[in-house]
Amino acid sequence: MRVATIRHAPFEGAGAIAAWAVDRGHGFATTMAATGAFPAPADYDLLVVMGGPMSANDEARFAWLAAEKTAVRAGIDAGKRVLGVCLGAQIVASVLGAAVTRNPEPEIGWFPVTLTSAGRTSRVFGSLPNSLVAGHWHSDIFALPEGAVRIAGSEACANQAFEYDEGRVVGVQFHLEWTAQGAQALVEHCSADLVPGMHVVTAEGFIAGEAEHGVSARTALYALLDAMTGVRE
Repeated sequence: MRVATIRHAPFEGAGAIAAWAVDRGHGFATTMAATGAFPAPADYDLLVVMGGPMSANDEARFAWLAAEKTAVRAGIDAGKRVLGVCLGAQIVASVLGAAVTRNPEPEIGWFPVTLTSAGRTSRVFGSLPNSLVAGHWHSDIFALPEGAVRIAGSEACANQAFEYDEGRVVGVQFHLEWTAQGAQALVEHCSADLVPGMHVVTAEGFIAGEAEHGVSARTALYALLDAMTGVRE
């Protein structure tokens, strides 16, 4: 299987998604969105659209964003598996016709995500715990695209995950892929976001959260990716 990822910031990589691809023997390639050179559907079996500090509505600021949305839509229309993570989920939702707006409160830290009844019976999410602690770093939220199923929510954010076309296309607002190195990089580059709030932790709390919950989050990531791709160890 060929896995392609689109990255939006040099400090925010694929993390444990890359490790999963290597462990499963899949091909793995990544591209930076700012180059404007996006993978074509013929080049991959699974496209993963990663997070980033910008908004999915920022076409006026980032000339490459409209082209990225066209490329993601092409993958969906070609019948490829597509996973969006955080900003990536918002981009996937946007190309499927859903709005991306400000969440009532920023959500930054490690907080529980709870599956809906549809999530608990989902082919993709059904092997995950009904509630798990995941990483969060976002201020926006996606609406559910027409035809999509709401899969999970959190106290701060009602729409934490959706699936479309029976799980061929998935968006997750939360992060399961972060490693200790990735968490440290986010704190170093995005510390201005850590303004005290109801659902915003300190830099120290964020790093401690990864140390406590990172392993279980990455275990859940492997289960999600295995189910999404139909591959098992």
